[in-house]
Amino acid sequence: MTDLSHLAWPFFGEPHRQFATSLDRWADKSVSKLLDHADVDQTCRALVHALGDAGWLKAVVPAAYGGLSEKIDVRTICLAREILAWHDSLADFAFAMQGLGTGSISLFGSDALKARYLPAVCEGHHIAAFALSEPAAGSDVSALATTATSDGPAHVRLDGVKTWISNGGIADHYVVFARTGEAPGAKGLSAYVVDADTPGLTVLERIDVIAPHPLATLRFQECRVPLTHRLGASGEGFKVAMATLDIFRSTVGAAALGLARRALHEAVERAATRTLFGRPLGDLQMTQASLADSAAEVDAAALLVYRAAWSKDGGAERITRESSIAKMFATEIGQKVIDRAVQIFGGNGVRVGSKVEALYREIRALRIYEGATEVQKVIIGRELLKAQAASQSSRRGVE
Repeated sequence: MTDLSHLAWPFFGEPHRQFATSLDRWADKSVSKLLDHADVDQTCRALVHALGDAGWLKAVVPAAYGGLSEKIDVRTICLAREILAWHDSLADFAFAMQGLGTGSISLFGSDALKARYLPAVCEGHHIAAFALSEPAAGSDVSALATTATSDGPAHVRLDGVKTWISNGGIADHYVVFARTGEAPGAKGLSAYVVDADTPGLTVLERIDVIAPHPLATLRFQECRVPLTHRLGASGEGFKVAMATLDIFRSTVGAAALGLARRALHEAVERAATRTLFGRPLGDLQMTQASLADSAAEVDAAALLVYRAAWSKDGGAERITRESSIAKMFATEIGQKVIDRAVQIFGGNGVRVGSKVEALYREIRALRIYEGATEVQKVIIGRELLKAQAASQSSRRGVE
């Protein structure tokens, strides 16, 4: 079972502690029974259904539609992702995509859209997806080329290609971002909920990656969508995307934290039980130094992740800088901690089927998706400069 000692930190209330300890017990008993990595699609479906049946997906929707809290509680989602990632990355993936694929609906959807999609997602009966990236537009959202053009008084027609879409091919709905042209760049986008069986929506290809999960390229060709499926106002797509990522970006850091904690756990156990030159591996000062670096970095990552989540739950309208720092630091540190664990395991650390070998593959994508590390640095730097400019303007006003 994962290390939950940080639940004593002041970031958390008693409901968070109860949720985390109960989820960890459930995951310890249930997750391994649901895994069949020979069929990733079926595994993810089984995980979503099990998470819904057990009530854990209540964390990703508001209470009015079957959820735990009046609004999405970011600390709860971070705790869930950390704990599930510790047990298995596909379990984390299945949980996280239910949140990311409906977060925009929770934040910007009409009452009718919320009622239609959120309860089914919460119950694990409906699989969600978030379709933002394109072949020429990943981190640069302003470069989106998919279009949404008027098709009569009550519909739009989507045309374009989306790629790197998690749950692509198994999702029941996609939140799709397209260019509606109200203004150039990011200001001319809108967001729509598109059912997977909508005519004109096809899966072009499934994408295989080093840590397998459902991933696909989608084509929208004269895909007719009701205007009632738009999220927010026309031209607010960038706002919808950024507000959603503002919540879920720090949870990527939480997933990396869970992977790093598992790697540290495996490394400590290995160091305590492996004999080298007639002594436990852990008696070597170099091993102790490696473990010490990892322990300090794991705690630092946890503090940044839960600082960001606590800030959002405390009422901050945006946590752009905090969530970017959490995501950047936790994913980069996760890679380092896991790499050290592989080194401590020696040859067995790169043996296919070993836990640390799997962790090594699983952490890598987290440094890329929902904004690569380099993009997070640009965001953080830009936020610092904006704050400085605002401070200077304020001082001039006082003077």
